[in-house]
Amino acid sequence: MTGYVTVYSVLPVTATAEEHDMSVKTTTIDDIPGVPTPDDGLDWRPVREHLGIAGFGTNAYVAGQPGDLVIEDHDEDEFEELYVVLRGAARFLVDDETIEAPAGTFVLVTPPSRRVAHATAPDTAILVIGAVPGKAFEVSEWETRYLGGSAA
Repeated sequence: MTGYVTVYSVLPVTATAEEHDMSVKTTTIDDIPGVPTPDDGLDWRPVREHLGIAGFGTNAYVAGQPGDLVIEDHDEDEFEELYVVLRGAARFLVDDETIEAPAGTFVLVTPPSRRVAHATAPDTAILVIGAVPGKAFEVSEWETRYLGGSAA
């Protein structure tokens, strides 16, 4: 049956992946050390690298105060990017469209749209998931550079 996933849990809630040889990892955005980006000083949380994800790109960004940049001004030639506002709120500008995005909002941006977002609430956090449709994932050059050449 395409589109269905059935999950059965036989482990107690307190079980860890190491105790049961499972491939599951958990973390919180606040447990991922922030890395200031050299170009624009964003508080980047390298989710993909922290969890050892190899199949797709994912990062998070945190802005402390309203007005702070939380997603840098950029466009993508190939990447589809899904932005998920985890907490706080942000104002996205995608091409010429303004989008108010409170916590819980999903914003999908496809190429070649230009996008930028600023926090509109304190302690705003945004998860970004991106990939090139139909292509195997490759770590972006900027990610390796920002991590000092150590991207997983």
